[in-house]
Amino acid sequence: MRSNRTLFLIEVAIFTALALMLDIIPFLSIKLWAQGGSVSLSMIPVFIVAFRWGLKGGLLSGFLWGVLQVAVGTGYVLHPIQGFIDYALAFTVIGFAGVFAKQIQEAVKSGETKTYLTYITLGVILGSMLRFAAHFAAGVVFFESAVEGQSVWIYSLLYNVSYIIPSLIISAVVVFLLFHKQPKTLVQTA
Repeated sequence: MRSNRTLFLIEVAIFTALALMLDIIPFLSIKLWAQGGSVSLSMIPVFIVAFRWGLKGGLLSGFLWGVLQVAVGTGYVLHPIQGFIDYALAFTVIGFAGVFAKQIQEAVKSGETKTYLTYITLGVILGSMLRFAAHFAAGVVFFESAVEGQSVWIYSLLYNVSYIIPSLIISAVVVFLLFHKQPKTLVQTA
């Protein structure tokens, strides 16, 4: 039991650090906007933790990644509530992909490839769309004056879709391929 908890904490720490690195290393991330938003591989480590450890691991890894972005100075915070929504909340909810962890692990154990790959894809879509919803809400509330003459709803939608959808697609393809080649890595052995 103790070694399982230690493994959990180590994996959350390592994959959270990897998410941050994938987001801040310039050639691994395409920064689209000065106020934030990039197309990168950075959500993948959170998805890996979520699929291996479920909600607890995914939510913790996402939360820590969001907090670390602010701590290292890569976050764009205008107001404390906006900072909370755009970083603590938006990155935490990526971990909701972990709601499919049990189904994924059971399908891996029983050799149902199509089933676990479907649940992985659904998890990536769920986590990405929840992240989008948080960023969209923060955009509507806090960036109303970003573009004169344009609806804040349309602005926030276009701004956030411009990087979330490409990141979702990249994440889904990479996570799908990673686990299609090594499905047993989804199952803890400790």
